[in-house]
Amino acid sequence: MTANDPKQTTGGATQGSRPLRFFVGITGGSGHAYVERLVVELLQAGCEVDLSITDAGCKVLRHELGVEAGLKGEKLSASLAAWLTPMGISSAQLDRVRVFASDAIEAPAASGTSLTGGVIIAPCSMGTLARVTSGFSSNLVERAADVALKEGRRLVLMPRETPLSEIHLENMLRAVRLGAIILPCMPGFYHGPKTIDDLVVHVVGKVLDRIGVEQNVGARWNGLAEPEGDPGTEPQTWGES
Repeated sequence: MTANDPKQTTGGATQGSRPLRFFVGITGGSGHAYVERLVVELLQAGCEVDLSITDAGCKVLRHELGVEAGLKGEKLSASLAAWLTPMGISSAQLDRVRVFASDAIEAPAASGTSLTGGVIIAPCSMGTLARVTSGFSSNLVERAADVALKEGRRLVLMPRETPLSEIHLENMLRAVRLGAIILPCMPGFYHGPKTIDDLVVHVVGKVLDRIGVEQNVGARWNGLAEPEGDPGTEPQTWGES
């Protein structure tokens, strides 16, 4: 079974008879609104989530969303309810989240024998990207990505950086060649977004599509409406009396 085999999921949220579990890694890249909404949508879809955050990610999460994760993610578990309950997540759904510190190398995701529906790093910093493509695992997030690659499982990297250097672009190309999916935090505008959340869910919906989780939050293109005829564009008949 390959990393992109849709048979890994059944109904978008189960693997066999149990809920599908995904590993979500958070790094120090800006754009934590994306991972916030991603976790919410995974839980509402009935999935289980393993969550880990890098040391730099703890600082950015605190700055951008006001969520306290400690220095190595050791406080993130205690912050989950205050963070996700206002977004509609119930206590029963929170019970499907397991949180691991950045140095928890004993976590299930650090071993290929632990089954998962895939690994998503959101957002993915350029430093994390470089280490993943080099096979250098300095924390649990990077190790989980390394395991996904070696086991042929889905790995979605969500970079949020601009402008991009030649090194960044080379690392993205290398990641794709190794089997990862590069899905930048790069929203479209054709769906007529009115709020920041409209932009965020547009990208999150694409992630859910790529990992095989059914979703209806992301805008789907249905084509342009047939334009009304303009005066003077009607077919002309020549030579008739």
